[in-house]
Amino acid sequence: MPATLSQFAQSLTVETAFTVLAVAKQLQAAGKDVVELEIGDSPFETTESAKTAGIEAIQSNHTHYCPSPGLPEFRQAAAEFVSSEFGIPATAENIVAGPGAKVFEQFFCEAFLNPGDSVLVFSPYFPTYVPNIHRRGAEVVFAPLRQSHGFRPEAAQIEKFLNEAASPKAIFLNSPHNPTGGVTTEQDLRDIADLVRGRDIAVFSDEPYCHMVWEGAHHSLLAQDGMLSQAVAAYTFSKSYSMSGWRLGFAVASNEVADSLGKMINTSLSCTPPLVQMAGTRALKQDHAQRKEQMGLFREKVLLLTDGLNRIEGFHSLPPLATFYVFPNVAPVCNRLGITSHGLALYLLEGADDSFGVACLGGECFGEAGAGFLRFSCAEPNERLRQALEFLPRAIGREGRLEAFLEQRPGFRLSTEYPVP
Repeated sequence: MPATLSQFAQSLTVETAFTVLAVAKQLQAAGKDVVELEIGDSPFETTESAKTAGIEAIQSNHTHYCPSPGLPEFRQAAAEFVSSEFGIPATAENIVAGPGAKVFEQFFCEAFLNPGDSVLVFSPYFPTYVPNIHRRGAEVVFAPLRQSHGFRPEAAQIEKFLNEAASPKAIFLNSPHNPTGGVTTEQDLRDIADLVRGRDIAVFSDEPYCHMVWEGAHHSLLAQDGMLSQAVAAYTFSKSYSMSGWRLGFAVASNEVADSLGKMINTSLSCTPPLVQMAGTRALKQDHAQRKEQMGLFREKVLLLTDGLNRIEGFHSLPPLATFYVFPNVAPVCNRLGITSHGLALYLLEGADDSFGVACLGGECFGEAGAGFLRFSCAEPNERLRQALEFLPRAIGREGRLEAFLEQRPGFRLSTEYPVP
């Protein structure tokens, strides 16, 4: 008989964006024109210095193992980066290189969580948080992020968690926030630091969109007094330097925790490819101007999409503060049509038109608190964004096609109306 998968493996959930991406690619292969606003990838080329450094590294045969925590020059460059840009008191010893930022969710959980521990997660949330917490046998405690509060965590929610959770041990914090685009303010971070400082509480501070703040500036919890000893921050080159396929990121933590994270890299991945780290080092040192230019182009896209969506009856998005996502409340549309928000997303992709579709995600892909919302990425040329905006109201108006879609996919019928803001 075949070996039985573990209960964890059988229960594992994945990032829905990649599932919808696969559907979009299948439809494109069959000849359908699809505007892809489902995946959070940069539409721009990797910055020039990074590309040059990567090629030079290959030609110079930097293609072998390197220290598990990372190359010394990469760790130094990353420490100088977070220190100068975000005020984090980091040295090279506080940096651990990894293949992107996502892997540090798992390593954070392995570093701090024991079975039965309680972890606070704000919802909507990045979908890989929960599987990584469950991998350790820990319990997830959800707290909702409200559109009326700018999708920011509230101090009262953290106090309640610390006072009422069965075994409070960790908090997952994501700012700028995926999927909502919310930004945790510097005052919010002071309040959070004051609540957890000196307690046996660890914070995972997920900061991939640190350069995509359109109003004000990005602030990190690790810049608050004492938080370097209680938090792990994760950064990636995927967004700021358009290096998603290179798979490069790093974590910032105390010396003790960084040493533990390095051991986890050693026992699972061996190391992050040195040629990739050399490309990232060059990007950190030389590609500020190109990074700033690309961030400006992202901001234009977010403004274009937000303005266009807010012109559609039944759509309501907050003014864009950060990230390259727009997260409109579409509860009035879903209630009127009797369809779930993710059902609406798939209808726009698959059912609204035979030759054209728009790929986006239903908010419930990011947790129960996301129900009644859609998430749109801006990672397409501006003209394609305009095409999508022109298509959406036409698609929603084709109620006959929508009813036919629901007859084929009855699981997307809305059983209970969403609250309307």
